[in-house]
Amino acid sequence: MLKIHTYPLGPIQTNCYIVMNDEGKCLVIDPGEESKKIIRKINKLEAEPLAILLTHAHFDHIGAVDEVRDRFKIPVHIHEAEKDWLLNPNLNGSSKYPGLPSVSNAKADAFLDEGEMEIGPFKIDVRHTPGHSPGSMSFIFTDSKMAIVGDTLFKQSIGRTDLPGGNSKRLLTSIHEKLLTLDDDYMIYPGHGLPTTPGEEKDTNPFLNGF
Repeated sequence: MLKIHTYPLGPIQTNCYIVMNDEGKCLVIDPGEESKKIIRKINKLEAEPLAILLTHAHFDHIGAVDEVRDRFKIPVHIHEAEKDWLLNPNLNGSSKYPGLPSVSNAKADAFLDEGEMEIGPFKIDVRHTPGHSPGSMSFIFTDSKMAIVGDTLFKQSIGRTDLPGGNSKRLLTSIHEKLLTLDDDYMIYPGHGLPTTPGEEKDTNPFLNGF
């Protein structure tokens, strides 16, 4: 069974996840800020990172990518639709918030495709869940019945669609076809806030009614 460690980071408190197996291998998902803290946590866990996975390329999810990659010499995976966002502050949004560092030097090493993916001992069902952004991805860990979904779905809310590439209809389609089809007791870990389950969101999420 995998263990998941959650670290809300940066001014927007974006969740960075470290997914770790019993042998200490781990994946780092959405290292958005505070690279020194992420590196310190990994070292404290005595974990061995194998890769960085990005749910999407908004600045609050990618701000610590280069520092973490360089420290552990691991590849960064993202959907190809957002490869240029890593290098463009106007696309990743970092240019729009005065006082925050501009993100323009993160780079992709590999591109994510929908389907089954293996990284070392980790088996991941990678699902393309666009709507919040064109290249938004969700990572399903079937054996542990958990999903890391970025800013696609939140506890009693959904991702915003007023940013470049956002699309409300696509977002709702992604949620209903790619996430709510999971068993009701799956743990869903969002990009911000607390975890939830498909069952809970079907019953209580006001944004999903009537779709």
